[in-house]
Amino acid sequence: MKLISSKDNPFYKRLKALAQSNQQRRKLGQTLLEGVHLADAYLGALGQPLVCVAAESALDNDEVAQIWARVEADRRVCLPEALFEPLSTLVNGVSLLFVVEMPSGRLPSSQTTDCVILDAVQDAGNVGSILRSAAAAGVRDVYCMSGTALTWSSKVLRSGMGAHFSLNIVEHCTPDSLAPRLSVPLLATSLQASTSLYEQDLRHPVAWVFGNEGAGVSPHWLERVQTPIRIPQPGGMESLNVAACAAICLFEAVRQRLS
Repeated sequence: MKLISSKDNPFYKRLKALAQSNQQRRKLGQTLLEGVHLADAYLGALGQPLVCVAAESALDNDEVAQIWARVEADRRVCLPEALFEPLSTLVNGVSLLFVVEMPSGRLPSSQTTDCVILDAVQDAGNVGSILRSAAAAGVRDVYCMSGTALTWSSKVLRSGMGAHFSLNIVEHCTPDSLAPRLSVPLLATSLQASTSLYEQDLRHPVAWVFGNEGAGVSPHWLERVQTPIRIPQPGGMESLNVAACAAICLFEAVRQRLS
């Protein structure tokens, strides 16, 4: 275990940069996982972090102590509470975080299984919720177009609740790079569509494209959509939140395949 007590320590400065800037996360190719739940999920899915960082006071917490014991000794760093506090975005959370590599994901030569395409979904909470729904529905591949919130940011990670670790997430995709690889039908929701989601045959793999919160699916993707579908809204609301829309679509496919 290494104890750091100075804010001028080079490693601590790097931690602060990662904590405070998504740009630094992209530049360094690393991110921070905060709290016991994400740390436990990461250890279970992907193994050892680059570094486990804990405040001295947190080591008395049973859950933190259990995580701490599972991390190799030379990967542990301990900080005074005063140095840990600027690193955390959690309210009333335990003072524990992992430093991990941000996986870059991979584009397949041919997409033959279900996938989700995020077309400039900007809200971090929405992105994390969609990732969580995708993982729960058994969809492994998620492709993010430019303008989508950084999937490895603190807010998206918290909302995803560990879903990231079972997904192949590819960021900075373009329609031209991804569309030719799709060997499954491309579907998108539209308020003007005549086909109901519940009338659409979803028993076979599909690619779902979910669009920006305000503008919806971009023309680049709309012109490629084979079947626009609508989610019936008998209550008369103007539209659904994109994360709710994604969950409904993904689990309608699950329902059809289990029936």
